[in-house]
Amino acid sequence: MDIKEIQNLIKFVAKSGASEVKLEMDDIKITIKTGTETEGTAIQYAPVAAPVPQQVAAPVAPVTEASSPQKPAAPAASDDSKYITIKSPIIGTFYRKPAPDKPLFVEVGQTISEGDVLCIIEAMKLFNEIESEVSGKIVKILVDDSSPVEFDQPLFLVDPS
Repeated sequence: MDIKEIQNLIKFVAKSGASEVKLEMDDIKITIKTGTETEGTAIQYAPVAAPVPQQVAAPVAPVTEASSPQKPAAPAASDDSKYITIKSPIIGTFYRKPAPDKPLFVEVGQTISEGDVLCIIEAMKLFNEIESEVSGKIVKILVDDSSPVEFDQPLFLVDPS
């Protein structure tokens, strides 16, 4: 793929309104991410080669090691086994309020219903309201306000009784 084809692809993606396009061909991988007009368009161009899977496999070992220290935390989780854990559905920044001058969505001890907004997770400048899938009472908030969160990271403990 030559530079003219890449430029035409960028123009097409910008006009289409898509926020991200990934294109993988035999020997290249292109990711085009568009944002607001002030942000411009970000392009990631990576040739695909055989060593790439070897590089990806290397970080897997530290992740496995990092998950090993979490096993001692399992007994603490068993104390909370009667509670339902609400986890983050996405990677982003956790916010307990809709805006700095607004009240918190939920507090410890508050009773919630299914569908109530618990927090906002901002990912790539999009603010995603995280709604409760259960009814109950908030027992513990596991993440500090304005903290980064990972996918499937526990956010809240809810007592369903």
